[in-house]
Order: sequence, then C-alpha cells, then structure tokens
Amino acid sequence: MGIFKRAFKDTLPVLTGYLVLGLGFGILLNSKGYNALWAFIMSVVIYSGTAQFVFITFLTSGASLAEVAITSTVMGARHLFYGISMLERYNKILNKLKKIYMIHALTDETYALVSSADANLNEQYYFYVSLLDHSYWVAGSVLGALLGAFIPFNTKGVDFSLTALFITICTEQWLDNKNKISNHLSALTGFAASLICLAAFGRKNFLIPAMIAIIIILFLLRSKLSEAN
Repeated sequence: MGIFKRAFKDTLPVLTGYLVLGLGFGILLNSKGYNALWAFIMSVVIYSGTAQFVFITFLTSGASLAEVAITSTVMGARHLFYGISMLERYNKILNKLKKIYMIHALTDETYALVSSADANLNEQYYFYVSLLDHSYWVAGSVLGALLGAFIPFNTKGVDFSLTALFITICTEQWLDNKNKISNHLSALTGFAASLICLAAFGRKNFLIPAMIAIIIILFLLRSKLSEAN
C-alpha cells in the first residue's frame, strides 16, 4: 500500500493535466456526435492525447485507413525510443500481461515518472504509475463526454488545448535547456520543416511530410549534435 501511495502522490500533477485535457477531448468528441462509450473505448485502446484529438477529425472527415495508420505511426514514433530506454527495467517484469499493459500505457508523462524513479522502487511502482495515469485520462475523457451531453458547451477553441500544451512544453524546454545546442537546433528544425512543408503541401497535407523531414534531418545531424553537447 505504501508503494501505491507513493505512486499516487507522484502522479498528482499528471492527474490535473489529464483531467483538464481529457475533459476537452470528451466535450469535443460529444459535439461531433459520439457519446461517452466512444470516449471510453478510445481512451482505453488508443490512449494518446494527440492521436485522439486527431482521430476526431478522422472520424468526421471520412479519412482512409491508410491515412489513419500512417499518421498514427509517425505521431507515435517517439515511443519507440521510450521503449528502448526502458528495456532493462521492463525485462525484469515476469508477468507478461502486466508487461504488455505497461508498454501500452507508456505515455510521455508516465515515461518521465518511471524513468526518473528511484532505483529502489520496483515494478509494482511502475505498474501503479501506469495504471493511475491511464485511469486519469479515461476518467477525464468520459466525464467530458457526459458533461457535453447534458450541458451545452461552446467548443470553439477546445481542439486547440493540446496545441497550447505542446507550445508550453516546448517553451519550457527551450528556457530550461538554453545551454544545450541540440535542443535548440531540434526545435528550430521542427519549426523550419513545418513551415516549408506547410507552404509546399498546404495545411491539410503538411503534417506527415514535415515529420518525415524532421526525422531525416535530425538523423543526418545526430553526430554533430552529440559532439556539440
């Protein structure tokens, strides 16, 4: 029980963030004609704030399965690196079902908590952190969908909440790592590639080319970035 209390305490910041963003997602999803059951299923199975907000657009625009698959893969590519860095810790987990779930639940915030946890904390702590964070997101999404069904909301601007969050995170990282050349170069690469692809492909088609361009450029610059730091 002590480990659970520690995990709950450590995940309180995630609780506040996930509830707010989850509420926004649920309200927006309901405004498009999808009820709380959809919010629950998407939050349990997809469990990705970015992807779920984008999926609302997919559902309402009739996007093809290819578009959904490619966009989801590119947007979630960073989780491959999360997984690689957690191999040593997660390989020690004997329960296969628990391990599979924890891999599925390894979001940005969960990774930040688990990867920085004290060495004396065991797999039970990792599991509780993963489960609590996931439950926060599901609760926020379902609650938002339920509120949206009974209380009229003006959803204008709600879909910008995730963009606002990423802008805040990017700004904080820029300020906190002002002496790291790689962080600034990576951010500038993202800005430049996005603007160029936006001009070349238009607002509806620039996302995937921009992400591919960013990955290629950073891959080519990886040795220089390592030397710079």
